[in-house]
Amino acid sequence: MINRRRFFQSSLAAAVAYALPSPALYALDQAATQAAGGLAAVKLDGSATVIEQAALADLRASLRGPVMLAGDAGYDQARRVLNESINRFPALVVQPTGVADVQRAVAFARDHELLLAVKCGGHSPGGKSTCDRGMQIDLSGFRGVRVDPDSRTAWVDGGSLLGELDHEAMALGLVTTAGTVSHTGVGGLTLGGGFGRIARRYGLALDNVKAVDIVTADGNLRHASPDENPDLYWAVRGGGGNFGVVTNFEFGLHPMQREVIAGAVVFPIERARELLGFYGEYSSAAPDELYVDAILTAPRDGKPGAFVIAPVWSGPVSDAERAFAPLRKLGTPLRDTIKSWDYVALQRSTDNSDPRNEGTYLKSGFIDAFPAELPGAIADGFQPDPLRNTVLFFQQSGGAIGRVAADATAFPHRRSTHNMLSVVTWSLDDHAGPHMEYLRKYWSGLERFTNGYYTNETADEGQRVVDANYQGNLPRLRKIKTRYDPKNLFRLNANVLPA
Repeated sequence: MINRRRFFQSSLAAAVAYALPSPALYALDQAATQAAGGLAAVKLDGSATVIEQAALADLRASLRGPVMLAGDAGYDQARRVLNESINRFPALVVQPTGVADVQRAVAFARDHELLLAVKCGGHSPGGKSTCDRGMQIDLSGFRGVRVDPDSRTAWVDGGSLLGELDHEAMALGLVTTAGTVSHTGVGGLTLGGGFGRIARRYGLALDNVKAVDIVTADGNLRHASPDENPDLYWAVRGGGGNFGVVTNFEFGLHPMQREVIAGAVVFPIERARELLGFYGEYSSAAPDELYVDAILTAPRDGKPGAFVIAPVWSGPVSDAERAFAPLRKLGTPLRDTIKSWDYVALQRSTDNSDPRNEGTYLKSGFIDAFPAELPGAIADGFQPDPLRNTVLFFQQSGGAIGRVAADATAFPHRRSTHNMLSVVTWSLDDHAGPHMEYLRKYWSGLERFTNGYYTNETADEGQRVVDANYQGNLPRLRKIKTRYDPKNLFRLNANVLPA
């Protein structure tokens, strides 16, 4: 038997090395602790703990999916998220292949009071789907979509990606709102809200959820729908990952033709102030079938920046030009790529331009109107830099999203007309500090126009800001959190603290 006090002290000393961005160093440290008789880890309260080898062996034997430690094949791929500036090292990674594996992993984390992260697509800008020295549940091995065209329903396994849902549903002439990047996880997107190119027409992804199956902190599998566990059904639609691991989503689908009209109209960056004003008016008057983004962008390679208006028309193709008529009056653009698209191809078209595959920092907020002074504030503070990609963009909301009451689901931001985001990305060889500081300063001049933010874009907000963002729904969320997760096992999210 090892000397537990000596092992505990050595574990704390080794913790210093865990912060080093080196998989090899971390693997060596963990190998040393295993040789001493256990696996060094961290508990929910941040204190050090040791997982005994016998407990690890029991966990492995109880699962169909793998348990991976530092140095194992697949560990580095599992632990990483799309924001490459986030480099964390879980003590162990569990990759469930089904519901029973999820239940066992949750129970293990609960019994050992381990810090717990849950990863689906890994798009969290703040890296909340990975962790240092805790357990990561990686759902990448738990994917699948089944569609029933008669009931217009899709059943989606908890680790599935949006592109899988789009592909299966659209093959039968059906859709539901599913983001704008096909490799995003269904779970993370839907539980926090779920915007997309057709959300103004069909509502948020969470508005189309008919039911979920969810493993809660006690390890039990529960079905949540309007008729069964209705409090949990309400809470998961906007409360994020606070209440457990969703193993299956049941989505309602809508008939839609495959052909949509979409593209980008690109203008010189010098016209940004003027065209931001146009965008505010144009998008605010748009019918539900029209979704319009606007992007102010300056690449880090020193090439000229641009202002881009990117519409998507999902209504009858014959009506597209009428919807785009105001754009045609803006003068000759630098480039116009508007054309007919296959909807599933359009959903994949921006996959490679998702900015969260370098060092990335993001700020965002909802706006409930487009005031006259907003374009000037955006244009005046926007500073291109040859060492970073600098972007300010709008995703349009409104339409069907806004016709749902603020307390009908846990998602309260129904008044918003747009989601305003600013992002900087940089080479991982560069220092992050100056770029992050620029964005914080820039955003400080824009935040006054916002009313809350999209929880899926949570990065470094404090608890007071997180609480305020749930607005009038917070007391009800805290009551439900207390019922299903009283010890706050699921805390790496836009966290709702138990009452």
